[in-house]
Amino acid sequence: MNILILGSGGREHTFAYQIAKSELCDSLFVAPGNAGTESIATNLALKVTDFKAIEAAVVKHEIKMVIVGPEDPLVQGIADYFSSSETLKNVMLIGPSERGALLEGSKERAKEFMAMHNIPTAAYESFTKESLEAGKAFLETLQPPYVLKADGLAAGKGVLILEDIEEAKAELESMLGGKFGDASNTVVIEEFLDGIELSVFVLTDGKNYKILPTAKDYKRIGEGDTGLNTGGMGAISPVPFVDKTLMEKIEDRIVKPTVEGLQKEEIDYKGFVFIGLIKVNNEPYVIEYNVRMGDPETEVVLPRIKTDLGKLLQATFQQKLNTIDLEIDNRAATTVMLVSGGYPEGYEKGKEIKGVESIEGSIVFHAGTTTKEGKLVTNGGRVMAVTSLDEDYKKALKKSYQNIEKLSFDRMEYRTDIGFDLV
Repeated sequence: MNILILGSGGREHTFAYQIAKSELCDSLFVAPGNAGTESIATNLALKVTDFKAIEAAVVKHEIKMVIVGPEDPLVQGIADYFSSSETLKNVMLIGPSERGALLEGSKERAKEFMAMHNIPTAAYESFTKESLEAGKAFLETLQPPYVLKADGLAAGKGVLILEDIEEAKAELESMLGGKFGDASNTVVIEEFLDGIELSVFVLTDGKNYKILPTAKDYKRIGEGDTGLNTGGMGAISPVPFVDKTLMEKIEDRIVKPTVEGLQKEEIDYKGFVFIGLIKVNNEPYVIEYNVRMGDPETEVVLPRIKTDLGKLLQATFQQKLNTIDLEIDNRAATTVMLVSGGYPEGYEKGKEIKGVESIEGSIVFHAGTTTKEGKLVTNGGRVMAVTSLDEDYKKALKKSYQNIEKLSFDRMEYRTDIGFDLV
């Protein structure tokens, strides 16, 4: 079949890399894609939220499966657009319905879902402009640090963790006053949980599920997890501190009730659930749901899946996930992200990237790249991820870092301490 992947980052290049190996894949398309996807697929210059243009491309290229990479099209209802269209309803769209995507699109909705289905999470209250004073009063009842979350999508910038009560009150006022636009019309305030974070990825057809490899990503720009938040500077899979006991707790208390909750609420959900967790005294709590794969976690999770990804996703759409065996590579995978100087604030594009052809024993997943006059150049803040597999994460990391030394572009930056907190 012909398959289309929506998105342009490292996550989408990784999907393309795995799907290109599938027995089911005839022709592969990525929209809009990047320089990495261009070498294994046909890039289409489409916006991921332009559903009419996507429909035209699906018809023109006789696409039978669409894999949605980023959250925006899901939250805007692309799955419903497909299922309600005579032309598109038989196309296998991998991603939840608009109602399912609210688990990521609204922090308040996610918290309500967890409360309804007894899924462990931090205590919380939500507030609007009208209840600003009540929000300030609620902050007084909590111990620092204070966690403020914009209810809607804020491109990964809508979560603040603050030590000072007066600063927290001022930020609450600023958020409800439009700091993140409509995304912070409602703000969720929750208790701070002190522990270590990890991510669990689940593929579900709305009835059955498969737990994919665990991962841990590193969000901050600076060494030792300091500085500004980014889209992710690197990741490791599996997470070394997740033992059998913790995994059983995660499945019994979080994964099962999540999938059962989707069923009980009759939510059409055929796709990925990315569960952001925190381990507090060996007990798992949900920090947040995302309704797609993470980036850069995809760059370590998918390369460890040995099962044909096309067949896995086909079974997901057909609600036959229980008929497929999920085979996982026992090796560890690590990825390190190379970023443009200045990121996550202002940075320049168009810097020539050299050395990709000399990489050995690692996979380079492109994120913010394009080709210009026959040259590979930077086209974003996060430029490329170097993924390696080996018997443990330390050896895999060593391989990634050795290969990074062969790569260069003007003002290239990366963290040299991925995995520092696992030693």
